[in-house]
Amino acid sequence: MPKFLVKRWHGMHQVLSFVLMMAMTVGLASFYWPLGIVALLLTVALAVFTFFAERSFRRDLKTYLGKLSYRVKKAGNQIINDLPFGIILYDDDYVVEWHNAYVERVLDRDSVIGVPVAELFPSLQQIKEKEETVQTEIGSSVYELYVKPNDRLIYVSDITDKWQLEKRYEDEKIALGIVVMDNLEEVTQGMDDQQRSLLLSKVTAEITEWSNRYEIYLKRLASDRFLLITDQKTLRELEQSRFVLLDEVREMTAEQKIPMTLSIGFASGADSICALGQWAQTSLDIALGRGGDQAAVKVGPRQSFYGGKSNAVEKRTRVRARVVAHALRDLIKESENVVIMGHKMPDMDAVGAAIGVLKAARLLGREAHIVLEGINPAIQKMMEMLREDDRLAKRFVTPEQALGMVSGRTLVVVVDTHKASMVKEPKLLAQTERIVVVDHHRRSEEFIQNAVLVYMEPYASSTCELVTELLQYIHDRVVLEVREATALLAGITVDTKSFSLRTGARTFEAASFLRRNGADTMMIQRMLKEDLEEYVKKAEIIKHAEICYGHIAIAAIDSGRQYSQLLIAQAADTLLNMTGILASFVIGQRTDGKIGISARSLGDMNVQVVMERMGGGGHLTNAAAQLDGTVAEAAAKLRQVLDEIDREEGLFE
Repeated sequence: MPKFLVKRWHGMHQVLSFVLMMAMTVGLASFYWPLGIVALLLTVALAVFTFFAERSFRRDLKTYLGKLSYRVKKAGNQIINDLPFGIILYDDDYVVEWHNAYVERVLDRDSVIGVPVAELFPSLQQIKEKEETVQTEIGSSVYELYVKPNDRLIYVSDITDKWQLEKRYEDEKIALGIVVMDNLEEVTQGMDDQQRSLLLSKVTAEITEWSNRYEIYLKRLASDRFLLITDQKTLRELEQSRFVLLDEVREMTAEQKIPMTLSIGFASGADSICALGQWAQTSLDIALGRGGDQAAVKVGPRQSFYGGKSNAVEKRTRVRARVVAHALRDLIKESENVVIMGHKMPDMDAVGAAIGVLKAARLLGREAHIVLEGINPAIQKMMEMLREDDRLAKRFVTPEQALGMVSGRTLVVVVDTHKASMVKEPKLLAQTERIVVVDHHRRSEEFIQNAVLVYMEPYASSTCELVTELLQYIHDRVVLEVREATALLAGITVDTKSFSLRTGARTFEAASFLRRNGADTMMIQRMLKEDLEEYVKKAEIIKHAEICYGHIAIAAIDSGRQYSQLLIAQAADTLLNMTGILASFVIGQRTDGKIGISARSLGDMNVQVVMERMGGGGHLTNAAAQLDGTVAEAAAKLRQVLDEIDREEGLFE
């Protein structure tokens, strides 16, 4: 027990004794006064002793508290300076007012008092009003800055070990990949067994050498399919190399009539191995759906694409078309009715394909309607032609009417798009599980997931071409009316720029079938005629074109005028016809207020990749995007994307 507490106890004991002595004195004085005097003297002596004892106690207490306060203050300062994290106090101007010794050691400076916080930590250029945690690198270490604005306080903690552990954990996550030879049948058609084996051996050796180079485990699953197992660190290295294997195999087999191409699906970051395998297969499906000759990588929520420098190879047989046609026929027969819809702002390809599916449903005895609201100027003449036939005119319904027609047994057919966000009425997709997708665009990350039948062929010129082939197998006796055949041929004509782009043997076969069924080419010419005023507008757009990177034409019209999407697309086509131009981009404000971008190329540049980074999509040679904002903002974003692509892989290398 401390000394001053002992003295305190003695003092209290003496006071109690004094009180007892006074009581005894009074008692003795009442019986015998001499004894009372003696007791009184003793009481006075005790009182004097008590007074001096109490004064000594207070003096000792003051001394003890003074020493204790000094020791506590000294220990507090020592503890603050020895804390394993830094403490910084700053003023209203974000200038350091005080800090502990830890901060001096971290920054290797004697003192930072009076130095702005932003100068010490560039990551804190703007301190927010709410608490936040920021990571920053100082030398070879990583620190976490915990900012408390209300207290004008910053805690500095060294998290280097934790950061390195997290990085190692991320680097060592499993990554699964699947490699397929996506056009093996087309390349080896006509080869004998020896030539086929030799080609497979060369390609397999190239894949094996590539996997050994990056220390990837390679397992052959089939003659044209391989499994890859590696970690996320190696996957990042593959992404930085932009999957050079794709170019190596294509160049190695360039002497073939059709060079061999690969498709790669990679995935990492899933919660389980099963999910990881599903992600890898989905990535491969996307790569194949986009035309092959590319790699699709999914790391968590991020989906990236590499390659895609060549056009999709046209399938030489119609086996898949026949199989899909029979499946579609069964679905239509099993459904109560059919609802067909294309994308927002439909073009001739979407409407023509919808007319083809409508014909199929009618041949199979099912009620069918096409969802359409408002008329895009690009299809106005086409719709006038179709509505001359009363039976066709009454088949067009608004989205509201279509919602009233859909039940659990309704078949919804989506044509010319595979994105749920781009269909005319997305609510229709939620009201039935019977959904069919027919599209010719390269598959993007967004996809209608619950479709029961998907027919996507990026090699096709148009959706009308695919639907025309399906019609030939969906019924034994297909006889198209003039307007139906003309609508389908118009879709093919527009998407191929009058059979000058993206045409194959099957494109002309489809066109021949439609022509035999009465398709009127003169009627199509009248649909495609340009108005003089529109032609002048197109010339005005072209006048604003600038040349970038030597071979890219960019026309951004910020005149305050509005242009139809068709006119913007036509201007991009016209620019592509200019000497020395390998790719063209036209940006303008559309009639609906959005900013439209049309992109075209001759195959030397993948404009689909550019438009995907702008939020759009399309084909290698034909793509588009829609943005909010202004033309100037869209043009700046486009140039930024082109700069990124130029840094990553070079333009027209």
